[in-house]
Amino acid sequence: MQSNTASSPLLGCIADDFTGATDLANMLVREGMRTVQTIGVSATTPQDVDAIVVALKSRTVPAAEAVADSLAALSWLQQQGCRQFFFKYCSTFDSTAKGNIGPVIDALLQALGSDFTIACPVFPETGRTLYRGHLFIQDQLLNESGMQNHPLTPMTDANLVRVLQQQTPSKVGLIAYPAVAQGSEKIHTEIAGLRQQGVRMAIVDALENQDLYAIGAACADLSLVTGGSGIALGLPANFVKAGLLQPGAKASALPGVEGWSVVLAGSASKATNAQVAAWMEKHPAFRLDPLALARGEPIVAQALAFADKHLEQQPLLIYATTTPEQVRQVQAELGVERAGQLIEQALADIAVALQASGVRRFVIAGGETSGAVVKALDVHALRIGAQIDPGVPATASIATDGSPVLALALKSGNFGSVDFFEKALRQLGETRL
Repeated sequence: MQSNTASSPLLGCIADDFTGATDLANMLVREGMRTVQTIGVSATTPQDVDAIVVALKSRTVPAAEAVADSLAALSWLQQQGCRQFFFKYCSTFDSTAKGNIGPVIDALLQALGSDFTIACPVFPETGRTLYRGHLFIQDQLLNESGMQNHPLTPMTDANLVRVLQQQTPSKVGLIAYPAVAQGSEKIHTEIAGLRQQGVRMAIVDALENQDLYAIGAACADLSLVTGGSGIALGLPANFVKAGLLQPGAKASALPGVEGWSVVLAGSASKATNAQVAAWMEKHPAFRLDPLALARGEPIVAQALAFADKHLEQQPLLIYATTTPEQVRQVQAELGVERAGQLIEQALADIAVALQASGVRRFVIAGGETSGAVVKALDVHALRIGAQIDPGVPATASIATDGSPVLALALKSGNFGSVDFFEKALRQLGETRL
């Protein structure tokens, strides 16, 4: 889609982690919206864009901090002239009994003077579906999918109406699949009925992409929409229908980037574990040991020496990925927060040193890891390109103050095919695989 007829962006989005932000931006680009992702609230105004996604690191911080950060992002997006707003969280509804999904939605609704929104984390392309309010990951209920073992946000209940109701004083309802299957008009009628009952948030079932398009159409007049990235599929068409978005230039074009390549992995998810194992069958890799980091051993220096030995010949992987059992052992010894911080800081320090050595292409696995690395690399905004795998686009940093343009793929831990690392590097321009 070419530029909208208005001079300002149309859709303003707030994402609670960095990879989730690129996941959302990927969907919007697929539907023709030129999209920029900012790392936190930007000091500059993005130009020539139809959608802005503000990436926060608010998924696992204290709820009050998440609310404050989200409200600051909303205020900035309003200043940019955005007409509708989207709060994006993980397609596995990652949260705790205290939040942060419910508290942030409440705060955004109040700030916008609105009385209703939906909550729909569905993403069929990655196996996330909702039926009768219960979230499935492929053929398994959420609490049987491995997410019950998540080190920070263990999900032990698949009933999202119940999960969300624990996080908010607002009344939570459900728009069940029999209504969704009838299309956007029926969904719109259900929304009106729930509003009359005093419901402020409604979990919405969906099984296929066509359901998401219907839900999106039904949400055209909502100030705030919330969900996973999948629900964003249905939003751009509303702006087209309103005459604000017109067909035109390719939304996914990115500049070429020259330089060396590296993969950094901090996620302990099943998908990333499999991707690490597949990479190590053919390519060099160095593992970060959090216990050794805690003892003060020179692990970062060792990793950089390993990189110096291999980078000129081929891309390499530096990873802290390990099994859930080993993660729990490390957390038991170091504490959850310190264990995560040690790995994030080490990978961030490594990324900065590698950039100084000429690395310009980074594939980063894990939402928390991506946030730490992107911040350390002083990247403030990303132009979003074509999809690598569902939920993961190629991106390029928007250079400021003479800094080099970086090619980046920021992957949620749970996303991507087994060969994702190789696939991503090729799309970012690496030819030595």
